[in-house]
Amino acid sequence: MALAFDEFGRPFIILREQEKKSRLRGLDAQKAKNIAAGKAVARILRTSLGPKGMDKMLQSPDGDVTITNDGATILEQMDVDNQIAKLMVELSRSQDYEIGDGTTGVVVMAGALLEQAEKLLERGIHPIRIAEGYELASRIAFDHLEHISHKFEFSATNIEPLVQTCMTTLSSKIVNRCKRTLAEIAVKAVLAVADLERKDVNLDLIKVEGKVGGKLEDTELVYGIIVDKDMSHPQMPKRIEDAKIAILTCPFEPPKPKTKHKVDIDTVEKFQTLREQEQKYFDEMVQKCKDVGATLVICQWGFDDEANHLLMHRNLPAVRWVGGVELELIAIATGGRIVPRFQELSPEKLGKAGIVREKSFGTTKDRMLYIEQCANSRAVTIFIRGGNKMMIEETKRSLHDALCVARNLIRNNSIVYGGGSAEISCSVAVEAAADRYPGVEQYAIRSFADALDGIPLALAENSGLSPIDTLTAVKSQQVKESNPHCGIDCNDVGTNDMKEQNVFETLIGKQQQILLATQVVKMILKIDDVISPSDY
Repeated sequence: MALAFDEFGRPFIILREQEKKSRLRGLDAQKAKNIAAGKAVARILRTSLGPKGMDKMLQSPDGDVTITNDGATILEQMDVDNQIAKLMVELSRSQDYEIGDGTTGVVVMAGALLEQAEKLLERGIHPIRIAEGYELASRIAFDHLEHISHKFEFSATNIEPLVQTCMTTLSSKIVNRCKRTLAEIAVKAVLAVADLERKDVNLDLIKVEGKVGGKLEDTELVYGIIVDKDMSHPQMPKRIEDAKIAILTCPFEPPKPKTKHKVDIDTVEKFQTLREQEQKYFDEMVQKCKDVGATLVICQWGFDDEANHLLMHRNLPAVRWVGGVELELIAIATGGRIVPRFQELSPEKLGKAGIVREKSFGTTKDRMLYIEQCANSRAVTIFIRGGNKMMIEETKRSLHDALCVARNLIRNNSIVYGGGSAEISCSVAVEAAADRYPGVEQYAIRSFADALDGIPLALAENSGLSPIDTLTAVKSQQVKESNPHCGIDCNDVGTNDMKEQNVFETLIGKQQQILLATQVVKMILKIDDVISPSDY
């Protein structure tokens, strides 16, 4: 324990159990602990970058297996213990929340910046000067991206530009053999719910539902809602046209008093009366639904067998146990209102759908309810089929990325070219700008330019090309032709021009990557003392 004495001679404790705490200071803290931890995380994700990137298999403590190459998912599932490594996880998560794509690239970028910073620290340059140099360089790169970007004109009728950009995102995923189909589905789904005047997209209106079985090509876009439920009684009709839907959150059962109660029944007559009373109650409920003109009841709770039987007899199909989120989506799609009490049911609160049908899959008993041709088609469902559960989960993640890219393009339709071409172009620009800055920052700015080369290097390495030869060849070609569209030819098409290969990325996604990676690296460089609790 570290004891010290104040001016009156009274002892006080500075740090409890000082000798049990491990402590690293100065360069040791920065190099040994912080930079090493950041680089280790980046090294894990490095092999997942690009169209030829590898997948990772992660097993959770309860035995669930996830196979993915989405940076954010890998880091979320990994059990990271080191505090600096947790910063990298946060970095990937913030890229995922803000942009939705580029989660692997941002961590690889941060890892490359840390690696370069380590070399500068060994030369004796102060960490704060490195951080300032990085900040200057990130500004230059940010503005240069703006300079080399292109505006992408699209409309509700000409969606090809959006599809091409979504295909770039999907080409690095496991679903790349169906990337054209899935990209079209993603773009159509986003345009169905987009408000093009306000340039706003609410992704909550797109429901992504999956079912094991079939093949990936069977994935479809449904302009309506799919609910993983079936009719409550097997003899109810399986197809209803021009449905008027009552959406209820009240149960089909007799009211129960809130207080504890006991009913004494000592004669047959009393039992008969009680039963008749219950039946009358159910009758009134079903009659109320019929009176307002409902042809389908969707209920959040279950119903008694008695109510189910009555509904069947009165030709009123019903669906029970529908979740709250799904109810809201059905209400949005059909233009109905969610009704909490039977007394409040009225014809104007009913939702309208052109067709409600039950569809069964394969030889199993699995059935799902399709609600289509809704009054308000602003809610859509993407229905994914696949060979196994892991494939469906990974397709959901890939589609989420594609949806986010389409949304970002609607918000801001500027694009840069992919395949590492934007990074190489920024690297050349930052390198050229370095000479304008006197002082130690010049070294940091040059290191930033070298770190930007980390992404095309990783792309070339993952594609089985010789990294340094490929990068130098592309870089010299960019400088010679002053063409910022030259990138790494990962798919071996035969041309380095990404414009011809149609490899696009969103401008805001790339800018966000550079800014976020620089911020995190600055934060890590400024830590010079690591005090960790004692290990038991």
